[in-house]
Amino acid sequence: MTLFTTDDQRRGLAEIRWPLRLTWAGMWAESLVQALWPLLSVVLVVLAALMLGFHETFPVEGVYGAAAAVGIAVLGAVVYAVQVFRLPHRTEALARLDASLPGRPIQALMDDQVIGAGDAASMAVWQAHQKRMADRAATARAIPADLRVSRRDRYALRYVAVLFFGVALVFGSVWRVGSVAGMVPGGGDLANGPVWEGWAEPPRYTGRPTLYLADLEEGPLSLPSGTLITLRLYGEVGALQVAETVSGRAAPADAEPALVLDFKVNQSGEISIDGPGGRNWRVTMLPDAAPRVEITGEPKVAALGEMRLPFAASDDYGVEAGEARISLDLASVDRGYGLAIEPDARPELIIPLPMPISGNRTNFEENLIDDFSKHPWANLPVKISLSVLDASEQQFATEPSDMILPGRRFFDPLAAAVIEQRRDLLWAKANASRLVPLLKAVSYRPQDVFRSDTSALRLRRQIERLEIRAKYGLTDELQAEIADDLWDLAIELEEGVLADALERMRRAQERLTEAMKNGASKEEIAELMDELRRATEDYLQQLQRQQAQEGQDGEQQQGQQGETMQMTQDDLQRMMDRIQELMEQGRMAEAEQALRELQEMMENMRVTEGQPGQGGKSPGQEAMEGLADTLREQQELSDQAFRDLQEQFNQGGQPNQPGEAPGQQQGQGQQPGQEPGEGQQQGQGQQPGQNDGQSQPGQDQGSIAQRQQALRDELSRQEGRLPGGGSPEGKAARDALDRAGRAMDGAEEALRQNDLADAIDNQAQAMEALREGMRALGDAMAQEQQQEAGQGTAEGTQKGDNRDPLGRNQSSNGGESTEGDLALDNDAYGRARELLDEIRRRSGEAERPEVERDYLNRLLDRF
Repeated sequence: MTLFTTDDQRRGLAEIRWPLRLTWAGMWAESLVQALWPLLSVVLVVLAALMLGFHETFPVEGVYGAAAAVGIAVLGAVVYAVQVFRLPHRTEALARLDASLPGRPIQALMDDQVIGAGDAASMAVWQAHQKRMADRAATARAIPADLRVSRRDRYALRYVAVLFFGVALVFGSVWRVGSVAGMVPGGGDLANGPVWEGWAEPPRYTGRPTLYLADLEEGPLSLPSGTLITLRLYGEVGALQVAETVSGRAAPADAEPALVLDFKVNQSGEISIDGPGGRNWRVTMLPDAAPRVEITGEPKVAALGEMRLPFAASDDYGVEAGEARISLDLASVDRGYGLAIEPDARPELIIPLPMPISGNRTNFEENLIDDFSKHPWANLPVKISLSVLDASEQQFATEPSDMILPGRRFFDPLAAAVIEQRRDLLWAKANASRLVPLLKAVSYRPQDVFRSDTSALRLRRQIERLEIRAKYGLTDELQAEIADDLWDLAIELEEGVLADALERMRRAQERLTEAMKNGASKEEIAELMDELRRATEDYLQQLQRQQAQEGQDGEQQQGQQGETMQMTQDDLQRMMDRIQELMEQGRMAEAEQALRELQEMMENMRVTEGQPGQGGKSPGQEAMEGLADTLREQQELSDQAFRDLQEQFNQGGQPNQPGEAPGQQQGQGQQPGQEPGEGQQQGQGQQPGQNDGQSQPGQDQGSIAQRQQALRDELSRQEGRLPGGGSPEGKAARDALDRAGRAMDGAEEALRQNDLADAIDNQAQAMEALREGMRALGDAMAQEQQQEAGQGTAEGTQKGDNRDPLGRNQSSNGGESTEGDLALDNDAYGRARELLDEIRRRSGEAERPEVERDYLNRLLDRF
């Protein structure tokens, strides 16, 4: 190697000057990192520990031991650095830079021509070679430094140190590092005297932060009641003196000085630390007010006895819990008949008050909703008191208020008599012997008072049990068992086992008439009106089903054509709305007259059959009716699952007991909005398609899953009998039913796992697929009719056949026709808009359970 002498050599040196310097600096960085990473890791760990204040937490002896361990670690890291560090030279940097270029041009530039130096041709070749090497060296770039130490730090300890230091930067304080000097004997703050630390920690329910007293200046200080004060004193014992008057306790005269003091703020006062660096604060205690609760209105009673009692509660930091206590007001009870004797001892009723699931509990209004119809004190005077509790265990209770404990009203005289005797039995076991002759007198002529022999036999069975047990005394278990049986009997007598929908509709009309005569409340009348609407709809469906199953003779129909009374659905709806409007206005006489007219019109209405000679049904019509029944059954199962889901998250209701299925809190499996006794006709061997639309008493998710499975089996049977197999419409119908079957399987699995939200989603998919299948089947049937008899004849026949009990035309798939007056009525669209608005409103209420709001949002997405 020689010095650069030619222009090409000097130009090449100038081009690689900065890449060479940067490469050399990178080699210095590699050597330093390889050698110093243990020392840097130890330094970062020590700084992080000091910034987080670990030295302030441990005893001084522990800090000294940790300091010794740190010194040993630092010494080892220094020894490691001395052994590993290697000083990089400039020639090494030049060689590394030259190795990164093709042909090592830097080395070529540093060479001299040895042979042919006097030959002009040889010199020209050499100069061309030097120029080419200079151009290639001009492309040199600095070589990045390799700072990886993973081969030496196999356990990534350096990353642990960096993470620890990052945590200290976020949660620690750099100023704490200097406090370690005070722990050295004879150094730091100890040279000026002792030091101290203190914290004021308010109760968690206040939501206030913890205060570091050393950062607070002297002066007034406001702290909530119950704040915990913690003081730590350092230095010689007795060098600092602490005096306080906020705890309200007197310190013993012979108490020894302590280095750690804890006390709570129970009153306003002073906290002072006397000595070097001492402070003094005038503490004002912020009192924790007791919670408040009050009844804000009269209890509202539904027709079936459910009570809704509004109340309001408040607290400065939030109400934790509450309860209502109900006790019998024995002095106000009319002590006649079965209530004349002294009652058996019975504990007072304790019902938890509903609390807001989300939101602020400092001030809220809620409703206590419960059904006391089966309680012995139902419809008797009681005293009720509400009490609430806050987080500091302060309690407030209202003065006992007088009220009549709401219970279900029975309009049937026999049912009312049974309920009265049940009340007397629960009043005192000594009434058992008195009940026997009274119940015998009530049931003396069973054929005159009972609607069925089953009800008479059930009452006779209870009379015999009472007659036998009255001689030897009743146990508590037997008393409760007989009372439950009498309640079930009264419900059966009140509602009746109605196999005929017309009888149920008449019964609903009678109950509504009786309620108007007895001056029932608006809520009770509105609920009975809803029951009449449901019973009327069931009656119309029963008429249509009877038309499909039995048929009528064509000649007889022609003879009675003039006597047929038809009315549209809008006419029926307007009449019921008019009746409800009259009742809300208090015009009961006019409402009763309108109700009688409605009853006469419904009894005179009959089903219009098809044209003469059209009494038979084709396979397509039978399949359509079967699918319609399946769709109706699926809708009822979905409604049942949704009611159970609502009951699980009912804010006003009581939580289910362990092992208790949803839907069993309102007495014998009664669902919200369902009349007791409904659905009792459905036996255990009932097939799909024969359900009356109501759930069985005590129905749980297991029984719903069994009904879902039976409905799936029925759908499979219907798929095998589906007509129109060779047409595209028939194939589309089968594909839709296959999707419905898979959705039913998913719903059944979700029901068995008690996942009601997922089950409702699958049931909605099954219903949508069933509707698509019915539409495709209807198209297939219409196409077959056009091919056989011509399109005009088929349409005329179809219009003559498909008429429901209200005289409306129906489409081929069983839905309402798009022709006629009903299609021109925009009220249906208005009701649809109102329903969507209500769903949107409820989905935006944050206090509703999240599961219910998710379901409502899915409804909005679907529509």
